[in-house]
Amino acid sequence: MKSKVWLSSPHLGGSELKYIKEAFDSNWVAPLGPNVDGFERDLEKFLNEDVKVAALSAGTAALHLALIECNVGPEDEVICQSMTFSASANPIVYLGAVPVFIDSEKDTWNMCPEALQEAIEDRISKGKKPKAIIVVNLYGMPAKMDEILSIAAKYDIPLIEDAAESLGSTYKGKACGTFGRFGILSFNGNKIITTSGGGALVCHSQEDKDKAVFLSTQARDKAPHYQHSQIGYNYRMSNISAGIGRGQMEVLEERVEGRRSVHSFYAELCENLEGVELFSEPSSDFYSNHWLSVITIDETKTSKNYEDLRLAFLKDDIESRPIWKPMHLQPIFKDAPYYGGKVAEELFGNSLCLPSGSNLSDEEKERIAKVMIDVFSSKKEYSVSR
Repeated sequence: MKSKVWLSSPHLGGSELKYIKEAFDSNWVAPLGPNVDGFERDLEKFLNEDVKVAALSAGTAALHLALIECNVGPEDEVICQSMTFSASANPIVYLGAVPVFIDSEKDTWNMCPEALQEAIEDRISKGKKPKAIIVVNLYGMPAKMDEILSIAAKYDIPLIEDAAESLGSTYKGKACGTFGRFGILSFNGNKIITTSGGGALVCHSQEDKDKAVFLSTQARDKAPHYQHSQIGYNYRMSNISAGIGRGQMEVLEERVEGRRSVHSFYAELCENLEGVELFSEPSSDFYSNHWLSVITIDETKTSKNYEDLRLAFLKDDIESRPIWKPMHLQPIFKDAPYYGGKVAEELFGNSLCLPSGSNLSDEEKERIAKVMIDVFSSKKEYSVSR
């Protein structure tokens, strides 16, 4: 029986056990501990932008805290990219605020600067200046940060960069996750590196980090007894999870190269598949970790659609997945304001995420190639270079 080919499976390096053993040997198995401190330092060194990092239980928790630090509250409005996972938008609603969704642009599939400016001006004209902007680096692809940062600065609105999918990506040589007032990282099991579950908040001041840590540890005041003047949260990363993260940081650059190698494999494969286009960097300003490799299918050229390929993969026990359904099309957000055209909608109707793990074997690549060729091409042979 063939083994399942996963969309994006964890890829451990081996040294994770060393850090976990140290935690057990020292009895640091509860939240906090040397691994948490070490993991934060490792991330700060990797990002290399004089940032401060708070290790948390999830990327969603990091975004929630970022919004709190931006003073978002009930009935406020927060601008959010529409094409993204729901975790980019849900924390807005946690706070009783209203998401305002923005269409994508065709080059990076991320927030369209023109639609962003239109939205801000229109919301201000209605007496509702947005309290924050959440931009997402979709599938590892950096957004057009110069234009978006310029607009955010023009209207004095803090930018939160959701880099949950883009650790290891850069824009004009600068690390993703370091552009906004806050950056969001995720270490879920399917990400570039994992802590099994977890995330981090990237800050540009010790004060912002200290506030995030305070809020993430139940907002306990400085007193010998348990005293609370603010609502707090149980969001801190455990020392065990951070130990996994420390081991993963040792192989992060290898994991990025592994994902980019998978993308190159698809680039070679798609060259001879008419009507199949691989989502790639629009210029040398953008360096994507290619967390997931994604194709867009032109049904007018190939007479096939993404569902034809998805079902063919499924038959061979290969996991693939449609891209994120835009938030403005989701039932839960049907009444939220939306600005832009139909770029995100059209991409959603024509695109598929392909298996992209850094641990894909040559045999698995050959299985993937065979299915794609069978669906899209009269050519019936493909061999992965060993």
